[in-house]
Amino acid sequence: MRLALVAVVLAAAAIGLVARAVDLQVVHQAFLQQQGDARFLREVEIPVSRGTIYDRNGVPLAVSTPMLSLWANPDELLQHTDRIPDLAKALGVDAVDLARKLQSRNGREFVYLRRLMPPEAAKAVLALDIPGVNGQREYKRYYPEGAAMAHVLGFTNIDDRGQEGLELAYDGWLAGKPGEKRVIRDRLGRVVENVEQIRAPVPGHDLALSIDSRIQYLAYQALTEAVVKRHAASGSMVILDPRNGEVLAMVNVPSYNPNDLDSSNPGQRRNRAVTDVTEPGSTMKPFTITTALESGKWTPTTMLDTSPGWFMLDGHTVRDDSNNGRIDVSQVITYSSNIGASKISLTLTPQQMSGVLHQFGFGASTGSGFPGEVGGYIPPPRTWGDFVKATISFGYGLNVTALQLAQAYAAIADGGVKHTPTFIKGDDNPGVRVEPASVSDEVMAMLRTVVSPKGTAPQAAIPDYTVAGKTGTAHLAIAGGYSHNRYAALFCGIVPANDPRLVGVVIIRDAGGHGGEYFGGLVSAPVFREVMSGALRLLDIPPDNVQQWYAGGPVTPALAPPPAPATPVAATAITPRPTQGGAP
Repeated sequence: MRLALVAVVLAAAAIGLVARAVDLQVVHQAFLQQQGDARFLREVEIPVSRGTIYDRNGVPLAVSTPMLSLWANPDELLQHTDRIPDLAKALGVDAVDLARKLQSRNGREFVYLRRLMPPEAAKAVLALDIPGVNGQREYKRYYPEGAAMAHVLGFTNIDDRGQEGLELAYDGWLAGKPGEKRVIRDRLGRVVENVEQIRAPVPGHDLALSIDSRIQYLAYQALTEAVVKRHAASGSMVILDPRNGEVLAMVNVPSYNPNDLDSSNPGQRRNRAVTDVTEPGSTMKPFTITTALESGKWTPTTMLDTSPGWFMLDGHTVRDDSNNGRIDVSQVITYSSNIGASKISLTLTPQQMSGVLHQFGFGASTGSGFPGEVGGYIPPPRTWGDFVKATISFGYGLNVTALQLAQAYAAIADGGVKHTPTFIKGDDNPGVRVEPASVSDEVMAMLRTVVSPKGTAPQAAIPDYTVAGKTGTAHLAIAGGYSHNRYAALFCGIVPANDPRLVGVVIIRDAGGHGGEYFGGLVSAPVFREVMSGALRLLDIPPDNVQQWYAGGPVTPALAPPPAPATPVAATAITPRPTQGGAP
């Protein structure tokens, strides 16, 4: 009986075990598997590197560096409070503050301890083997060119997403898509097994810009020196290729270090070349002349009288800097005559003038796609009286951005074809005609006279190259009118004028606020000359105005008399200029 009893008990136990096994493995298998997975199976993100941004020559401008971020499971870490001081010391934080942070997040499974640490430093913390402390791979953006390229590139946030500039404009292209995988973690949160890949990671795409980092640096350096020298509030410079609208350089001063955003403020991070507007002053006169030439009422040689250097219009006085007397239309540009531009505008309709301005891109965004770009302002033609027409003819009563000015002058340089400014190298950009080629040629000839001893910008002249351009000086608008001692100094230039390859616009704001020089020809034109001199060498653009020495003195080849057949004229060799940075 005892033997039978033991057999029955063992049989019952065996049946119970089998029944329990069936219950666990069959009846409740799905529930139990779910509960186990909830404790140890996790879906984690597979980080991807953001695409690299390059300049037109392949120089990296923005790169993503792998980093480690430390995180903790507060519940688990608070079970080992004796290790919190060690962790705080390794992180360089106060132990009490760290404990308070963990307590405030008690009940959660995840809290960041520190983001984007150098891998060596993060691994040193992980080597302490503190329960609940883990690391995960992330990427940090780095900008090798620093402040010189800051306003074009913008920056990313701590999650490596674009926040300003081209980083924001092309965020979808650069960011890529993180992958996802299912893993098994142990009780310490460490991955012990990769179960499966749920979604494959898609790395960010690289981006090749039209920017030339060499020219960008030249522009930033020259503009910084000018702003400091003139005690100006700010400055902007834009350089375009007029043949396709590619932006070769765009700089602003003051700038900031995108690798250390905490040291800057929002005002410094604004790309003033596309977000800040200014009244353009006399840089508008070429477009007034364009309208006049297209109307058929005026030619470059049509004469008009500007004596005695001022005249009254609707109770307001329009003045020139000096009495230019009788001049022709071309000399209106050469001498930058407000009276000449005003008298020409009085023969045109508001619709004619407004139409030309809009055709050249004023009053609307250029379409560059740069975040935050503004379109400027042109008043509706129906509001234009004679005095408004006059003031608009010489650049008051409307406002523009530096990029708009560069686009408009590039259209003149390209024979009347306007291109949409682009920051992408090789962007298909055929352009649209906004001005007859014959008119463009006539305006270009006028602009060349500005950069001459008789013009307003001799300081923009570049040895061995023909230069065309226009100066502008505008009082800064203030509440209730205009300031009498604060100015915007502008220069818009084209080089080489015989075969335009570069268009540059320089705006220096609040120049002369300390009683110094403030005219565009004195303040901004030298910046243009300095930057373009270097850019022409860097791009290996051949001179188009080389002077050679003949018996009669220095003359251009086109004007040089042929040497006598029997007695050739002796020529003196041209002395090379000193090299700069290895460039001839």
